[in-house]
Amino acid sequence: MRNIFFAATLLSSFAGLGVLGRPAHADVEVVATVPDLAALAKEVGGPFVRVTSLSLPTQDPHFVDAKPSLVLRLNKADLLIAVGRELEVGWLPTLQTAARNADILISGKGYLDCSQLVKRLDVPTGPVDRSMGDIHPSGNPHYLYDPRQAQVCAQGIAARLAEIDPRHARAYAQSYQGFVVRAEAARKGWEQRMAPYRGKPVITYHKSWNYLLDWLGLVELANLEPKPGIPPSPRHVVEVLRVGRARGARVVLQESFYPDKTGRLVAKKLDGEVVTLPGGADVASGESYIEHMDHIIDALEAALR
Repeated sequence: MRNIFFAATLLSSFAGLGVLGRPAHADVEVVATVPDLAALAKEVGGPFVRVTSLSLPTQDPHFVDAKPSLVLRLNKADLLIAVGRELEVGWLPTLQTAARNADILISGKGYLDCSQLVKRLDVPTGPVDRSMGDIHPSGNPHYLYDPRQAQVCAQGIAARLAEIDPRHARAYAQSYQGFVVRAEAARKGWEQRMAPYRGKPVITYHKSWNYLLDWLGLVELANLEPKPGIPPSPRHVVEVLRVGRARGARVVLQESFYPDKTGRLVAKKLDGEVVTLPGGADVASGESYIEHMDHIIDALEAALR
């Protein structure tokens, strides 16, 4: 009787985690490390994939707890999609090992590092050590804030899905082409709206926004973190304010998972505004990558205006 109760409890737990069985139409289990990659996988995978994200848009993707529930998801995964460039280095390898799924190891056919597909920004030119903060030796990993790079990732995801599930290769290619049409139209609209603000200075909390700023032609004047991953110090904030006043900065840009007290203080003293945004699409609520980027452009345009 005890064994029956235990089995029932375990099955109930698995069902609650979304790992018990598959919908009749889903052929491929996809796990992404961040919500934006999950959103892209949903776009190109359509009804033939079931997609989950290991992190939430409210979580700093550098630091995710390696919980047993995440191990279970990876154990069932046919494809693991990662940002790469050391973004998940503190937690993903542990989960991959614990999952006991050879397909989603770095050498496996079910592992896709999207950073191998996109261009790189902020690649250190000299030696890197811990005194420099949380520097990424292979470059800045926050490329998904640039829709041009996200489109390249979507193409890579579609190609890998076709390898894993060749029966639906044509459907994945068609879904990708449909995404391209929507993404190109949205990008042209965003670029037109943001064109008047090219060259405008902004202050950021963490070096998360370099790809977005590079795409839109905005200038990152300073970071509130004196070094990546190091909280703001009073002395550094004074320097940021000095530079901000000298260059006419009015916008502080940061993700919602970072403390916003310093950002609000700096924005107030610069007679500006802090723009606080989630770290990715709200996939659980059905938000797409394009809708998430539209939200970012809306907020940024309103603050710059």
